[in-house]
Amino acid sequence: MIVILELYKYTEKEVDEIVNSIVILVDTREKVNDHIIDYFNRANIEWKKMKLDYGDYSFYIPKNDELDIPRDLYFNKEIVIERKANLDEIIGNFTKRRSDFKEELSLAPKTKVILLENCTYTDLINGNYKSKYNQKSFWGSLHSFWHKYNVPFFFIDNKMSGFFIRGFFQYYLKSKIK
Repeated sequence: MIVILELYKYTEKEVDEIVNSIVILVDTREKVNDHIIDYFNRANIEWKKMKLDYGDYSFYIPKNDELDIPRDLYFNKEIVIERKANLDEIIGNFTKRRSDFKEELSLAPKTKVILLENCTYTDLINGNYKSKYNQKSFWGSLHSFWHKYNVPFFFIDNKMSGFFIRGFFQYYLKSKIK
């Protein structure tokens, strides 16, 4: 998809204005995310609930006549973030819901990441999770899905999730319009 923003040459100041105007889209099915919403509210980041076909977060740029953006531009068909609260949640996707998860990832936008909260790669390797999923199988599934579906996994402290989400989208957008 060609975004109208790619057709214009903006000044640094205009790029910053556009990038700082993004509104984070939060999927209506995303429930346990008060830590993220609280961060958005504290940082004065605009957000809006909307049903997303894929992922838990995306963004849009609001209409801006001064910068020749004639209508809201939605990026939820181009880029998404899927958030998992912990390793046990992603284990459920790799085991009980594996075929649904594969389908979702194959249909999702090309640019996507999975945010794994409250854990580290070391936790995965050492089996620091409640599930009885074999560590080697878990490690293999994570890397297989990463390569097959072009979906990187980011391990993050949930206190930084909102910061990551905003930055991920802002720098994606910046790369599109510079």
